[in-house]
Amino acid sequence: MAKKHHKNCCSAIRSEIDQSKGKLSIQKLNKLEKESNKDTMSYIPGGEFLMGGSDDEGFKEDGEQPIRKIKVPPFYIDKTTVTNRQFLQFVKETGYTTEAEQYGWSFVFSSFVSPSAQHKIIQTVESTPWWVAMQGAYWKKPEGIHSHIKNRLDHPVVHISWNDAMAFCEWSGKRLPTEAEWEFAARGGLIQKKYPWGDELKPNGQHHCNIWQGQFPLVNTNEDGYIGTAPAKSFPPNGYNLYNVSGNVWEWCSDWFSMDTYLKMKNKNNPLGPKNGTTKVMRGGSYLCHKSYCNRYRVAARSSNTPDSSSGNIGFRCVADC
Repeated sequence: MAKKHHKNCCSAIRSEIDQSKGKLSIQKLNKLEKESNKDTMSYIPGGEFLMGGSDDEGFKEDGEQPIRKIKVPPFYIDKTTVTNRQFLQFVKETGYTTEAEQYGWSFVFSSFVSPSAQHKIIQTVESTPWWVAMQGAYWKKPEGIHSHIKNRLDHPVVHISWNDAMAFCEWSGKRLPTEAEWEFAARGGLIQKKYPWGDELKPNGQHHCNIWQGQFPLVNTNEDGYIGTAPAKSFPPNGYNLYNVSGNVWEWCSDWFSMDTYLKMKNKNNPLGPKNGTTKVMRGGSYLCHKSYCNRYRVAARSSNTPDSSSGNIGFRCVADC
């Protein structure tokens, strides 16, 4: 199948949907102690690396090129994306209400909506009809009011906007990674490899990430073991002991997005991205990515979304300064 390009194939933008719906709220719960960082983060030594990519599977429209020699200082990064369990602790301590709850809806992949919940669909995204605005969908009820996370506490939290991720970071004493930090860490010490583990998608026939298998968006054969999210610590980690930096869920970065970021990048020492913009960088791809449509589970791949947008395949991981 020929490769197609669509900016929002693996995510959807909140502004595409009518904003006039009701809001949800979550009850403030008792305080819990913050989780220790001791065993949850990896030390990244920093240094120079080749950022970006040039292979023919890339999307030039996303600004993956040209390859740049970039330097980042040492830092710490979460070994996994933030999980439902961790986000639950944050909400219990702070009473935080996510933007999906405030809006009263979030984007859900259409095939995940049960027949009994079809009436809760507010609207379908015309350009990407597999995304529906689902009333009552938020991090604790990922597919709407009839769903729950009781058996997914070790899965990545989803339906998290960039603003929500920033609130969690403030509470935890961490921050979001810059795009350069994210890519340096995701490469795991390898030089210009397509994936965090090398150039072959399935080394020795083994799956190393959670992406779509089959015909997108109609048939997912579940060959990697997961239709939706996988536990945050799934598949072999990369060289820096980081899990699922390819596939599973998109990960927010701190940078504003620009298609010509690399072309205009003057500071090659710990770049922070453009000074302003309309969307924020997302990296890593998700369980909905497929080579025929959204081949963005490669390390160099980029995407973005507005800071208030959320969906069932967007999460985040945090970093901390040394």
